Amino acid sequence: MLVESKKADLAGPGISTYEKVDQILPRDYQSILDRKETMKALYAVKRYIEENLCKELNLMMVQVPLIVEADSGMNDMLDRDGSRTPVGFPCGLGLEKRLDTQVVQAATKWKRFALKQFECEVGEGINTDMRAVRKDYFLDHDHSAYVDQWDWEKVITAKDRNLEFLKDTVRKIWKVLKGAENLAFEMYPKLRTEKYPPLPDEIKFIHAEEILDMYPDLPRKERETRIVQEFPAVFIIGIGWVLKDGYPHEMRAADYDDWVTPTITKNGELYHGLNGDILVWNPVTKRRHELTSMGIRVNAETLVQQLELSGQLGNLKLPYHQGITTGAYPLSIGGGIGQSRTYMLLLRKAHLGEVSVTVWPKKLKEIGAKHNIFVLD
Repeated sequence: MLVESKKADLAGPGISTYEKVDQILPRDYQSILDRKETMKALYAVKRYIEENLCKELNLMMVQVPLIVEADSGMNDMLDRDGSRTPVGFPCGLGLEKRLDTQVVQAATKWKRFALKQFECEVGEGINTDMRAVRKDYFLDHDHSAYVDQWDWEKVITAKDRNLEFLKDTVRKIWKVLKGAENLAFEMYPKLRTEKYPPLPDEIKFIHAEEILDMYPDLPRKERETRIVQEFPAVFIIGIGWVLKDGYPHEMRAADYDDWVTPTITKNGELYHGLNGDILVWNPVTKRRHELTSMGIRVNAETLVQQLELSGQLGNLKLPYHQGITTGAYPLSIGGGIGQSRTYMLLLRKAHLGEVSVTVWPKKLKEIGAKHNIFVLD
């Protein structure tokens, strides 16, 4: 039973049934901000994060595609098990053969190409106001088919491909998120309440292997829930590599984050991974709350290693992958910060639908109404 629960937990960030959603939604919820206040605060937070993320990481805002060609290899396949496929459609009226195109699921791969396109030097990078569609999510209170992210990427050197550089970048991002929370508090002091404590000043770094040691009998999401109850903000290092129990902490695509590189030796054990996720404790939903996935990206060597481990060596023929193996694309670090996820957390909301407009099942809306949660239409 434990094995099956761990297998089921490797991919699929949502909850599996609406009965479960009904059980976990807060029973005493009352939105602190009305809808007009929510939108004013949301856009102030958005401007603050974009401006200060660019300042802290030396990024510039650029345009980002919503659509890519299917055979470019640019689309983000999210998890290497192939369980989440993009929306595809033919495009181009009047062409003898229409373009085979896809709606992006994230701009993860495109950004590395874009660093070259925008002629970014070492230490320079880009940030995007990215929109995407992920049709294969279970739609619950914090997962939707519509995705908005600050997708960012930055040129680095081979010497920067280490854990300390990754941690330093995480600390800069955390500084921006804390600043955004303080801005929201200044705009609407009623958001500052004992019921919902503020984010901690510092973020805790911990490797996925260490969390497994702490909670060996729990599947991944339950391990994450336990750790953020102890440390309200954590960066979990090493997501994608197979841990000592025979499972990765979570499935991670083979061709962007580097999860194969050895980084830590502890108690005679070798830990892997130059990537990770920022998770926090959400005091409104009383659950784990993921804000960003990020990492130092694969180089030519680790790309081949990860594709081989994932049984995807055939992808090396795709233009994106060739850009890495030939050195045409620069070495980089990057990530995606969930916009609506961030607004939901900072504005003390119980549901993504309170800060973004998308499609929600009638059943989910009815469950939400029972909990005094009303989504935007």
